[in-house]
Amino acid sequence: MPWTYRHAQKEFASFLADARDRMGLDSDNMTYTAVEGVFVTFRARLRPVEAIAFADCLPAVLRAIFLYHWDVMAAPRPFGSRTEMAREAQALRPHHNLTPDNAIEATAFALWRHVNHRDFEAALARIGPEAEAFWRPEVTDPAQIAPRII
Repeated sequence: MPWTYRHAQKEFASFLADARDRMGLDSDNMTYTAVEGVFVTFRARLRPVEAIAFADCLPAVLRAIFLYHWDVMAAPRPFGSRTEMAREAQALRPHHNLTPDNAIEATAFALWRHVNHRDFEAALARIGPEAEAFWRPEVTDPAQIAPRII
């Protein structure tokens, strides 16, 4: 059985803690909404084949969140600036959303700590430079985003 299925809750809790700390949020609920908004924003720019390849790199629970309620018939939207796309992520459930301006960067930071870098880099490269830029965290030392042992 894959580790990500056997330890899905532990892995998800670790990811949420990383994202919550990086965003400066107070709860897992706030963090979940922010991450979901980031995922929906990114997913809206992908063709189904790209989204599936990206999702295949994610831990089990994050994969499910990424694919949840996806309209696969919707035409991909163009990438915008990180600021524009952050505003889009903040628009998810606007009356219950406290997503900070750094949500994309913070989600990227946490995600890199929970994925296989080689596979993730390959999936992003197949999508293109805009996807690579979307998921580029702001780190000074690559060790900051080294995969964590949970």
